[in-house]
Amino acid sequence: MPAETGPNGADFNPFAAMQPRRPDAIPRDFRNGGRVKTADVAPAGVYLPNNNVMTPAMRSPEYVQMSTAAAITLGIMPGMLYRCACTRCLNLLLTYPEGCRANCAYCGLARHREAERDYADRNFIRVDWPAVPMAEIVEKVAGDGENTPFHRMCISMITHPRSDEDTVTVLKQWTDRIDPVTVPVSILSNPTTMQRADVETLKDLGADIFTVALDAATPEIFDRTRGKGVDSPHSWKKYWDILLNARDIFGPQKFGAHIIVGMGETEADVLNLVQRLVDLGGHSHMFCFFPEKGSLMDHLPATPRDQWRRVQLARYLIDYCDVRVGQMAFDGEGRVTDFGLPQGELDAIIDAGIAFRTSGCPGKFQEDISACDRPYGDSPPSNIASYPFQPAGADIRRIRHQLDMEKPGEPYEPGEEFDDPDDSPAPEARAP
Repeated sequence: MPAETGPNGADFNPFAAMQPRRPDAIPRDFRNGGRVKTADVAPAGVYLPNNNVMTPAMRSPEYVQMSTAAAITLGIMPGMLYRCACTRCLNLLLTYPEGCRANCAYCGLARHREAERDYADRNFIRVDWPAVPMAEIVEKVAGDGENTPFHRMCISMITHPRSDEDTVTVLKQWTDRIDPVTVPVSILSNPTTMQRADVETLKDLGADIFTVALDAATPEIFDRTRGKGVDSPHSWKKYWDILLNARDIFGPQKFGAHIIVGMGETEADVLNLVQRLVDLGGHSHMFCFFPEKGSLMDHLPATPRDQWRRVQLARYLIDYCDVRVGQMAFDGEGRVTDFGLPQGELDAIIDAGIAFRTSGCPGKFQEDISACDRPYGDSPPSNIASYPFQPAGADIRRIRHQLDMEKPGEPYEPGEEFDDPDDSPAPEARAP
């Protein structure tokens, strides 16, 4: 849970306080999925993460993992989503017994967990990821036709020698049965293993949007959390090389970058990066840092909500309202002190609430509402960072309280959003 303030009473997470742990050495027998490959348990349909049984030896492209929200929406897992009817994005993740070969400090899928959990049992953005035969997923979604609840499908690559080739196979299997006009496809890429020709192939096969998970807002934080600092193979330069390839190949508004806020960068750092992406013709997709269980940063504080709300609001203004970072003002700690708009215009954008929803590739409602709603992927429902639904009423009063912008006579009462959580219509009901 995020504290009221960050380390040492600050309302942000400073660089010095966000140092990851060093990864431990992995016993030889556990490396590269050794336990799973030795047991060689044959997969038998859907596998629900369960750390008390031996993970079957499942591999892409025959198998992929999907988010808990997607599994609930498809009826593969029982469950309900707090204040959401379903998820609008079918997030798929390539899977192998060897798992991801990278070691990103904030990620639950990281290689350093080999001795603790088999790959298919690891948590990722706070939830389990069931493994499902790809053919079964295609059959279910194709059967729904135009009535599918999904506005978009996304293939998430991981760092693995087969990732490039298997992403092509999964994409082709999908587009052979499902019209990409009905359900557009995004690619969350793994630049470390890719070349420009790989980006061209994915575009030629019907991918709609290509994204790069920069995650870190500066080269220093990238290296500390994704590179040499944690014995991981990624480099800032290679990620930017592939991002610029995607700009050339996919074109304006069809590429973007993921950024995690609160890993030690300043607000000015991250917003200058957002501006750079917009100037290139792309978009930024924001995530609020949350200490993922089992990661090398699970001992560090979640991003204070005031820092996150300032960045969320400023990012929305840059991405969708033609405000430039140069119009904004920052204090000596790099915090936003002026958003560069008259207060009346700013109030209208805050009250609309869209700035505080999850950000990502668009769905079918409108351009600035993401299909990738990732319910509670960066916070618990009790203290929402990125809203997977349309915030309204008490939600907006809470957001204004976190921004220190409460309206006169409209104070936020702690917990009031739980008194009548259904006081706003579902986003589907209001969308055109």
